[in-house]
Amino acid sequence: MIKKVAFSTLGCKLNFSETSTLSQMFSEKKYKQVSFNEKADIYIINTCSVTANADKKDRQLIRKAVRTNPDAFVIVIGCYAQLKPKEISQIAGVDLVLGANEKLNVLKYIDNIENKKTPKIYSCDIDNVNNFFPAYSFGDRTRSFLKIQDGCDYNCTYCTIPLARGKSRNQSIKDTVKQAERIAKKGAKEIILTGVNIGDFGQSTNENFFSLIKELNKVNGIQRYRISSIEPNLLTSEIINFVAENKKMMPHFHIPLQSGSDYILKKMKRRYNTSLFSQKIEIINKIFNQKAFIGVDVITGFPGEDDTHFEQTYNFLNSLDVSFLHVFTYSDRENTESFNQKNKIDNKTKEYRSRKLHKLSEKKLIEFYQKNLNSIHNVLFESQNNKGIMHGFTDNYIKVSVNYDKNLINNIFEVKLLDFDSENNIRAEILNKK
Repeated sequence: MIKKVAFSTLGCKLNFSETSTLSQMFSEKKYKQVSFNEKADIYIINTCSVTANADKKDRQLIRKAVRTNPDAFVIVIGCYAQLKPKEISQIAGVDLVLGANEKLNVLKYIDNIENKKTPKIYSCDIDNVNNFFPAYSFGDRTRSFLKIQDGCDYNCTYCTIPLARGKSRNQSIKDTVKQAERIAKKGAKEIILTGVNIGDFGQSTNENFFSLIKELNKVNGIQRYRISSIEPNLLTSEIINFVAENKKMMPHFHIPLQSGSDYILKKMKRRYNTSLFSQKIEIINKIFNQKAFIGVDVITGFPGEDDTHFEQTYNFLNSLDVSFLHVFTYSDRENTESFNQKNKIDNKTKEYRSRKLHKLSEKKLIEFYQKNLNSIHNVLFESQNNKGIMHGFTDNYIKVSVNYDKNLINNIFEVKLLDFDSENNIRAEILNKK
């Protein structure tokens, strides 16, 4: 009898790439994958633990799986599983909890899934986590998220990721290139390089991120690369120039700021100040003639962030020529330095500041889109048909809409950006359609 397996993933693109790899592994073993809403023999929940709300969502998904099929074998992996395995094992219906060193070894633990007894936990101290599991996503044949690095050696005072994923590590450039070649053979045109701290690539192999992207640029079949979040102190001028000089590298940057107050940045133990950050933005805008997409992470409500610090952050972001803000509200996490810091910010204040930053982000995005109207860009089109409309992204990450045409799927066409549609995407005219 063919067994059914269902997956659910919370959190970052790194988690999604790992779940996708697990899905491929189960498929090779002749398991049938079904929706998480359906009755399955095995449920695998890949968890996030970046905020208290993420933990809550993890628990809700676990209980949903148990309700859907009380007789199913329920497996919990991911950051929450590493940080709080005993807490998870106490949830009724959980059978297996796998920590960071074991999460992609699920198949070796399910030989006797019918013999449900007490929950099993396979975990180790995070300092002993040293495995690197290669992974890439392939839910959409247009693009793939390629995991190039895991873990983090930084110790930001608010962050649990080093506790959940361990030290910075990676496979070699040679093996990473082989992963990219596999993705190319599957037909994807675009790869997004992902990890926890990708600019730190090479810590475990005596290599570096710049050398990696130079080699990836040579892979046949892949026409586009995007760099996911990269720390400003690791985004070197040689990386920025390489992106500008190579057609495969997209003019798209995602750079975490977290605060526009140097006082708060110091309390967070970030490895840069606002002066360095603004210099990076100026360099990018000068080289790309203000046409590169620049996304910026910001956290509001960090302990001790008074009204003056917040206004410094708001004004600093408002002064920067960036395209979008990824706004996060600070959440207390156990075993972090900030958990015990004084002068906590109340929820009402955090919500107000978050709304204000979200409005600024909307303003920034519209301004960036408007700046690109009537310009010509290459767009890679995706497969989804939304009431006769399909979408794709320009090289500089503008979402465009055109009338659905299956011949456009997973192909790159030159378009002219016309005006805004009802969802604030950009309507486009295809210029080189055959």
